[in-house]
Order: sequence, then C-alpha cells, then structure tokens
Amino acid sequence: MTDKAEGARGAQSAGGFRGLHRYARALAAATFVLIFAGGLVTSTGSALAVPDWPLSFGKFFPRMEGGVLYEHGHRMIAGTVAIMTLLMALWAWRREDRRFVRNLALFAFALVIFQAVLGGLTVLLLLPLAIAVSHAATAQAFFCLTVALALFLNPQWRTLARIEPAGERPRLPLLAAVTTAVIYIQILVGAVMRHMGAGLAIPDFPLAFGKILPPLESIPEQINFAHRVGAIVVSVMVWWTAIVILRSYGRQPLLRRPAMAMLILLAVQITLGGVTILSGRAVLPTTAHVAVGAALLATSLALTLRAYRLIDGRLVEHDGTELSALRAPAGAMRQRVTA
Repeated sequence: MTDKAEGARGAQSAGGFRGLHRYARALAAATFVLIFAGGLVTSTGSALAVPDWPLSFGKFFPRMEGGVLYEHGHRMIAGTVAIMTLLMALWAWRREDRRFVRNLALFAFALVIFQAVLGGLTVLLLLPLAIAVSHAATAQAFFCLTVALALFLNPQWRTLARIEPAGERPRLPLLAAVTTAVIYIQILVGAVMRHMGAGLAIPDFPLAFGKILPPLESIPEQINFAHRVGAIVVSVMVWWTAIVILRSYGRQPLLRRPAMAMLILLAVQITLGGVTILSGRAVLPTTAHVAVGAALLATSLALTLRAYRLIDGRLVEHDGTELSALRAPAGAMRQRVTA
C-alpha cells in the first residue's frame, strides 16, 4: 500500500472515530432529555395516565392530551434512546478496538432494555415503590454509562499525558469516586421521597418545622429530612473535591473545569430544592431539580474518570493491554477533551 493510500485510510478511520464520539455525545444528550421527561411524568402525576404497556391504550400513537402527553411522550423518547443505544453498540463493536469500551456499549444496551421493562412493570403493577425507585436508579446509572462512553470514545482520550500526583490525601481519584457515589445515593433517597409523595412532608425551608432538628413522627418526614441531610453531605463532598483540585491541580483544565461546574450545579440544585418546597412542588422547578441532580452526578463521574486517567493512567485499554503514557510534569498537559 502506498503512503498516500495509507494516509487516506488513516484519515477515513480517524473520521469514523470522531463520528462515533459525536454520536456518543448525542446519545448522552438524548438520555438527559429522557430523564427530564421522566421527571415531568412524576411531577405532573401522569405515571398512570396510560394504563397499559408497551402500547398506549392499545395504540402506538394515542391522542396526546392531558397526562397522556407526558407519559406517552416519555415512552416515545425512551424508545428513541433505546434504538440509539442499539446503534451505538453495533457501531462500537464494528469500529472500536478496546474491548472494555465495546463491552460497555453492549452493557448500555442491556441496561436500557432492563430500564424499559422496569418502566412497564411500574405501570402494570400500579407504581410499587421498590420498582419505581429501581426505575429511577437505573435511569441515572444508564445516563452515567452514556457519559462514560462519550469520554472514552473521544479520539484524544488515549493520547492524554499523565500528570504527577500532588501527594494529596486522600488521593483525588478516590475522593472524586466517593463524591460521585454520595451524589448517586442522594439521588436514590430523593427518588424514594418523590415516589412516596413525601416531597412536602416537611413544608418549610431551609428549616424543618421551624427547627434545625425537628421531631420526625412519620416515615415520610424521616425520608424528607434524610434527603435534606444528604444535601449537606453532598455539599461537603463537592466542596472538598473542588478545593483539592483548585489547590493541587488548578492548572489542569480537564480537572478544574468540571470542578467549577460542580460548584455551580450544586448551587442551582440547592436553590431548586428550596423553590420546589416553597412553591408547593410546582412542576417546572420540581422537574428541573431532578434534571440538575442528574447533571451534577454526570459531571462528578466525568471528573472521576478524568482523574483516574490523568493521575493513574487507567482506562486506556487497547486489545486487552493497558497503554503506557508519558508522565508529564504538573501543569504541562494542555489537551482539551470534551464529552
């Protein structure tokens, strides 16, 4: 093969990888829209507006009015995301040489199918709490998978130079991972509260029944208060992670930017939580509260993956073998990766 033909083939391959990365980003964006749509279903009380599944009143396209608009609209978006995920898995298995990325794409398709089944059971079994919460938990996990795929499929991911650890304790990758786990648990507690109808079990904010530590006489009140305490824990973890990054890795834009984004999202999320209560769970702030929580989780996950990639040199498997990367001094890396 001539040098010219080899170059043309390489350019075509690079274009294919860029296309796959753009498609992964589109899938993550569509999943975020799906989470917002799911939040609308719960916020408007439309989960049982359509009593059957997988069809809606025995039709693919029922009359879109009232709660049916939200519930069937949610199903249509979910179907679109499922098809996009299948195409993603097929494309990744055809073009991607890293086994763990191919397997991740395949697992994402299995998870979105499982998520659809949970959604159907939620309707057919008339909103049992355990299945409804599992449906919400799986949705967040699937969103995280799409964000991870978008990161891994960026052509620049494998070429990032490692940076010297700053010697912080705990190490940033571990701290970021714990922060991500804490945010996910907080979202699960919020899902329990939402599906129990306990969002207004404590009707005032920021105090609870006018006190810092109120008497909690019912399970809904206890769940609601646990969610508020969880918000404090999340705030501490996000600020801790951001401070470590700004002090030790402030010259690394791939770490600094998501850290700053997390602080902004945290402020927006707490504000939306307060507005949700004070407005009596108005639809828009309640739904936005769900969506921003998902955005905060995804941003924390992206930060965690970047920390492991840049500091530990992980997540760069190639044909079953981890790629080696040159270690660069702190502050030397300037590559820009967007997910």
